[in-house]
Amino acid sequence: MNSNISGVLFALLGFAFFSSHDAVIKLIGGSYSPFQIVFFSTLLGFPLAVLLLMQDSTEGTLIPLHPWWSLLRTLCTVITGASVFYAFSTMPMSQVYAILFATPLLITVLSIPVLGEKVGIHRWGAVIIGLIGVLIVVRPGSAPMQLGHLTAMIGAVASSMASVIVRRIGHEERSMVLMLYPMMGNFFVMACAMPFVYKPVPIEHFGGFAVISVLGFLGGLSIIRAYSRANAAVVAPIQYSQIIWAMIFGVLIFDELPDTYTLIGVGIIIFSGLYILVREARAKTSENTPVLRNRTRFETGTSLRVGPMVRLLSLRANKR
Repeated sequence: MNSNISGVLFALLGFAFFSSHDAVIKLIGGSYSPFQIVFFSTLLGFPLAVLLLMQDSTEGTLIPLHPWWSLLRTLCTVITGASVFYAFSTMPMSQVYAILFATPLLITVLSIPVLGEKVGIHRWGAVIIGLIGVLIVVRPGSAPMQLGHLTAMIGAVASSMASVIVRRIGHEERSMVLMLYPMMGNFFVMACAMPFVYKPVPIEHFGGFAVISVLGFLGGLSIIRAYSRANAAVVAPIQYSQIIWAMIFGVLIFDELPDTYTLIGVGIIIFSGLYILVREARAKTSENTPVLRNRTRFETGTSLRVGPMVRLLSLRANKR
């Protein structure tokens, strides 16, 4: 099988796992605080991360070389986790995805001060058009804006910042540092919140927390396999397949059907994101290719970070 086709199939599988992960969050999100869901998702994800850490033969410690950037990134992932989990718990999945699909647009903007990226008129135009798409989805003024809209936007901004920071420091920091610090940040911050938000968890709901962790892990492994087999420019657009799963889950499970404005806005946002990906894939258009190098979806710090794992596997392959 052609490697690019294989990569696309693994990417489709990975984002199906991620969409199922988000659907489970929505299913149990009405019963628990997002802080509690993030806490247990992170807690149950630690054993999987430890197994990966045991396989990392890279020399060095887990002390970051860029402590302040690492701290800021960890803070961003903690904010993203709580914000996105709350948004999925309270909003239709299609609307949450529509807002989070603005991440490539925000990465493009944030790469200017953080990476010194030069953004030309074409990418600026795509950013502006994409943000218009977000406004069409949210439609401020036409209906009361929900807290879920706001938290989804906060999650998109925080996740974009975390991704740009990885692009800045990722070539120097160990992969395990990039992966473990957001998980530890989530664990400690959410643990501090637990006395105020904790609700007893029946065994079936605890199983739901475990399913969230497993689906996130399987999704990460699938996307890692996709990027190891296919070019980034081929794999990255597959993230938009999540909107299809959102509509399927919305109809079959949550009795949600996206309205016309949501579909129009999603189409505009996806078009803008794809345009930026194409521009970055072309030679001499972008020095840092921050969007193209963002190898996963929004980063919540509860599951595998795809980029560092792809780099780790590449280093292991080169040593053979």
